[in-house]
Amino acid sequence: MKSIATQHGEVIILEKEQPYVKPNCVLVKTRYSMVSPGTEMTAIRRQAEQPHPLGYSAAGIAVEVGEDVPVLKEGQAVACYGAPYVNHSEYLLVPKHLIVPVPEHVELRSAASAGLGAIAIHALRQSELKFGECAVVVGLGIIGQLIARIAHAAALKVVAIDLLESRRELLQDVEGITICKCIEEVPDAVRQATGGIGADAVLHCAAGRQMELFDSSFDWLRDRGTVVIVGDMTVEYTRAKMFGKEARVLISRAGGPGRYDQQYEQDCVDYPVGYVRWTEGRNIGEYIRLLSERRIEVESLLSKQVPLSRAHELYADYANEPQNILGALIAYEA
Repeated sequence: MKSIATQHGEVIILEKEQPYVKPNCVLVKTRYSMVSPGTEMTAIRRQAEQPHPLGYSAAGIAVEVGEDVPVLKEGQAVACYGAPYVNHSEYLLVPKHLIVPVPEHVELRSAASAGLGAIAIHALRQSELKFGECAVVVGLGIIGQLIARIAHAAALKVVAIDLLESRRELLQDVEGITICKCIEEVPDAVRQATGGIGADAVLHCAAGRQMELFDSSFDWLRDRGTVVIVGDMTVEYTRAKMFGKEARVLISRAGGPGRYDQQYEQDCVDYPVGYVRWTEGRNIGEYIRLLSERRIEVESLLSKQVPLSRAHELYADYANEPQNILGALIAYEA
């Protein structure tokens, strides 16, 4: 089978042996996998000496189901998330906690975003926002777009900001979201949304060194509000700003509890629901439910699709003109 990897800063296609099904796992024939530009472009820039697989979010068909996987059957459409088990490969062997069924009426193109959807959901859970509260979403790349849509579907008041008009336009059809084109517009938008109280949480989906932007988030917050760092941001801030609001600053780590835990992912030992309500696996399932019930729409975010053989062109486009691509898919033979 073919698989995409990076080596010495280049994107390459490897020939690998197709995996065999194991207990607690599902063998998936991939139909679509979705690119996570922040994570994957960072991996390419590291110029690894050995081939390093790319990708972590995909959808396809379960061709073999291992023992002790009671909720899936062969021939069923599925979505899956989590490197190293999920990547841009023609076949994937996925542990059962990282894979969920996809209803027939949900397009696999959309379901391939399940990993990014789980990340967006976990970021909102980290903020501990409640019904009717206000979230400011900073940066409307693919993760920011998903966070804004999911927050709106959860009846939160959403103020979103991005400097790129093309990304702001994608949210204009979602009635009820306030969209700002610069940070100077955010304070007034927050005042109107909250009656002057201030935002309950600010979620940063931007990347890089953004001290001015990060400092501004404390001005938008209510007293004892929360800042959640979702993007690959270098965190620098003025202590007095944070101290004045006694704000919490949190990191959102990937798709939720269980991520990077070998016992949960590889050994398939679940966390008791009474202690950990939302694991990464349950977040994947919740995202697919949102798609299934049409509470969110992601097809409009999928701006580019290439076959596996042309994947290198997609990464070149991300390197040269990232502002022109939002959601990008790699397609595999049906």
